[in-house]
Amino acid sequence: MKKKGEKQRRREKIKEQRYTELIQILSVLLDSYSSSRPCLSLLGYIYFYTQDFLAAANCYEKLIQICPDEAIYKLYYAQALYQTCLYQEAWNVCATIANNSDLEVKVKKLQAAIKYGQEDTVAAKSYIDQCPLEDVDTEINFGCLLYQEGEYEQALKNFSNALQIAGFRPHLSYNVALCYYKLKEYAASIKHIADIIEQGIKEHPELSVGMTTEGIEVRSVGNTLTLHETALTEAFNLKAAIEYQLKNHEAAREALTDMPPRSEEELDAVTLHNQALTNMDTKPNEGFEKLQFLLQQNPFPPETFANILLMYCKYQYYDLAAEVLAENVDLTYKYLSPYLYDFLDALITQQTSPEEAYRKFDDLANKHTEVLRKATKQVQEARLNHDENSVKKAVNDYEDALERYVPVLMAQAKIFWDLGNYTQVEKIFKKSVEFCNEHDIWKLNVAHTVFMQENKFKDAVGFYEPIVKKKYDNILNVSAIVLANLCVSYIMTTQNSEAEQLMKKIEKEEETVSFEEHDKKLFHLCIVNLVIGTLYCAKGNYEFGISRVMKSLEPYNKKLGTDTWYYAKRCFLSLYEQLTKQLVVLKDNTLQDCIQFFEHCEVYGRDIQTVLEPLFELQELSPIPKAKETVTYEARYLKVLFLKYQMS
Repeated sequence: MKKKGEKQRRREKIKEQRYTELIQILSVLLDSYSSSRPCLSLLGYIYFYTQDFLAAANCYEKLIQICPDEAIYKLYYAQALYQTCLYQEAWNVCATIANNSDLEVKVKKLQAAIKYGQEDTVAAKSYIDQCPLEDVDTEINFGCLLYQEGEYEQALKNFSNALQIAGFRPHLSYNVALCYYKLKEYAASIKHIADIIEQGIKEHPELSVGMTTEGIEVRSVGNTLTLHETALTEAFNLKAAIEYQLKNHEAAREALTDMPPRSEEELDAVTLHNQALTNMDTKPNEGFEKLQFLLQQNPFPPETFANILLMYCKYQYYDLAAEVLAENVDLTYKYLSPYLYDFLDALITQQTSPEEAYRKFDDLANKHTEVLRKATKQVQEARLNHDENSVKKAVNDYEDALERYVPVLMAQAKIFWDLGNYTQVEKIFKKSVEFCNEHDIWKLNVAHTVFMQENKFKDAVGFYEPIVKKKYDNILNVSAIVLANLCVSYIMTTQNSEAEQLMKKIEKEEETVSFEEHDKKLFHLCIVNLVIGTLYCAKGNYEFGISRVMKSLEPYNKKLGTDTWYYAKRCFLSLYEQLTKQLVVLKDNTLQDCIQFFEHCEVYGRDIQTVLEPLFELQELSPIPKAKETVTYEARYLKVLFLKYQMS
């Protein structure tokens, strides 16, 4: 199998080299013989095969000038124009050969595709109706129309019928997977995606599927017709979308790196969009650059406009979100639902007028609760009628409505959260208990709210515990702050043994992961210790609190980072303030431990920044010298302060 794969790769490499050489030779010949029909014809085919549709269109345009009576060249020219999204130009060319009896069916199909691309589904359907019913492409095209209209179940039937008639076709199987995805039947979608990937690996090992994830450097496979025909790019993008929807962000990133390798300038718009989203948490600068680049292209993935606005709001760049909305009024009506526009408008308003924003969120919340009540009633009626399909549809509609409601509720609650009015936040959440009591995000935020009130730690345990127990066997999949807050709640309710047991569980799982992946940095236990240490320092027990903080950063090469140092140094600065005011007294050995801790941080913190660069540079701010932005500098400074205190 390996030998076969190597031979196949060699053949493909030779083929690509030959195509490059042919393009060079034919281009030279055309310079000498500008009206060479065979050269232009072959060059047009090669450009089309290598997905350079604009160059192919130029070749066929010249061929039409040489041979104005050859209808087939006009068809090829129209196809190339269609592939470059020059729909009106392609339509005009089709009109010149519409009456050609030999090409009539092909022209009708292309005209239907052009109208579909222009989102004129009525015209597209009229042209599909003129195609032979026994043609499998007609069945597929009707499926595409139904999909465009949101009739995913009917579209699925059409695509499934076509799949039975035509046998396995990667793009047809992808269409089936896409319908299942829209119907939220992810397992069925993944099955068809797996079929596409398996077939692609088997038939085309030269496409190097999965090689990038394995850390092997591989050359770009290019945007060849072979890659297009396998539908591998589409399959991996859909797999990434499913994992992203299921909150498996690591798996989503892996799906994108598993696809056949291409250089960044060769990537398609959907892949760029998905890369931006899946890596936004770790590489926000790159993510915004990609989304901004896509927004300037025509066409771009429809989700791009909404996602760049939501991401700007997520990272609190509300001014930039407002600018994008103002500069793209035409896109606002085309790509944003009324719900999403109102939600974004309220978010942006919050920065200048929290009261007005609260009113807008309240209006939105009331509308959503009405929709949810109707959806609840529909679910109940469907269950009484024992209609499984109706139940399934009603439940999906209810869940969709709930997913639209929860962000509104959270944004409304955040207005009071930012003011520190946690009692009012809790009141807002209590109003929504009717619909949200089983929603994970709602339960998590209620837990945070009661925890912050500092007199409801028992209630906090009641909310945090189910979240942790749900993923207890894979505890590192639980947010570190949830684990830390649960441990603090245990301690504050004198359940120290439970806190200790939980910390041992985290430590054991981190040791297992570290053994398997030596270079992986894990911060769960570190954050738990930091939070507990900070709690004890805040309560005045600096001896124990500072010891937990120092322990949290061991080993330093894996635990010391920008964020962990920030929270650790706050405790030491608080301690130093109390010492200088003579409000606390520390044992000599504890002071010595602190100085030794700073020395360790000095060694391991040379390349760790203490000030993160903003996502968008603010030129009016004068930059702090880089030498003073490292953990080493700050640790050395703190060591000097504590040595001076020790000597005083």
